Amino acid sequence: MIGRHLSELDTPALCIDLDVLDENIRSMSKEMRDAGKAWRPHVKCHKVPEIARQQLTSGAIGVTAAKSSEAEVFVENQVSDVLIANLIVGEQKLERIARMCREGDPIVACDHFVQAERLSDVCRRSGVICRVIVELDIGMNRVGVRPGPDAEQLVRGIDRLQGIRLVGIMGYEGHLLTESETDRKRKRIEVAISLLERQRDRMIRDGICCDIVSAGGTGSYQMTAHLPVVTEIQAGGGIFGDPFYSKMCGVTGLRPALGIVATVVSRPSLMQAVLDIGRKSIHTEISPPEISRMANGKELTDASINSFSAEHTVVELGPESRNLIIGDKVIVVPGYSDLTTLLYDQFYGLRDNFVERILPIVGRGKIQ
Repeated sequence: MIGRHLSELDTPALCIDLDVLDENIRSMSKEMRDAGKAWRPHVKCHKVPEIARQQLTSGAIGVTAAKSSEAEVFVENQVSDVLIANLIVGEQKLERIARMCREGDPIVACDHFVQAERLSDVCRRSGVICRVIVELDIGMNRVGVRPGPDAEQLVRGIDRLQGIRLVGIMGYEGHLLTESETDRKRKRIEVAISLLERQRDRMIRDGICCDIVSAGGTGSYQMTAHLPVVTEIQAGGGIFGDPFYSKMCGVTGLRPALGIVATVVSRPSLMQAVLDIGRKSIHTEISPPEISRMANGKELTDASINSFSAEHTVVELGPESRNLIIGDKVIVVPGYSDLTTLLYDQFYGLRDNFVERILPIVGRGKIQ
């Protein structure tokens, strides 16, 4: 398929505009650098070691993974500094972490002493040291130890354990991503991150290491990165410039890099076309996908999605789009890439609409 035009791809086909990807990576890296923050991007949006290495080349210090098996893929592919921003419970997962410590230098999140104690036991038996970061609940009401006495007690307990090394704290202000009023969003993020600052200060006072204060998703990093206490930012999905981030989170300066090539398979009426993608090939809930253009470059400005089913998408056509015929190929932009990428085995990397390389999504299915 190398060298073929996107119109020659069998559909549905998940494609990356490599020029836009490069631009977005450079833009995010520069924003972190200008703000004086380290960049540890989440890889769950792409799950591709080759893209992670590009991020590292552009200035990232490491990556963030969602699961231990996902992290393992990157360690095995020479991306050694991986923060697993999740709670690791279960002997099989802990043994996986210990193996990773021999090949790489992972960091594991904890929010309870039981998790840390069991990780400590496995690491001691394996003769390795694993870095640990304590997650605080800064408003998501999901996971994370409560700030204050509970967090203080936890970090003191973890600091005494052998086989692991406490290196800092993290929190996620994800409950604030879609706050629509800019000043209110900024102030609420400041309040949330101040909980990390107070915990950091207590740890320094008590002589406990807190080299890392990790936070910031793509929907908030342009504010979070300017808060002094934060040392590193986890935002990763911005490299694909999803409409979710620009339209629902107010993120600026990033362009959509992903597109799914789909085929018109039916024309039930003058005002409707049916595409061969559906819920099994594009995520439809968090942020709606958008019709972009035809594969030949013609913009479809008055075409909009009416409905999805498992295998099909019904598109409403305005006057400028009604010349679509069966067999035409169109580009659909995912609204939210994370939950679309996991549906595919590979990306087609396009440069000027021609396939330059194929990127296997090797982290697909790594959910343990």
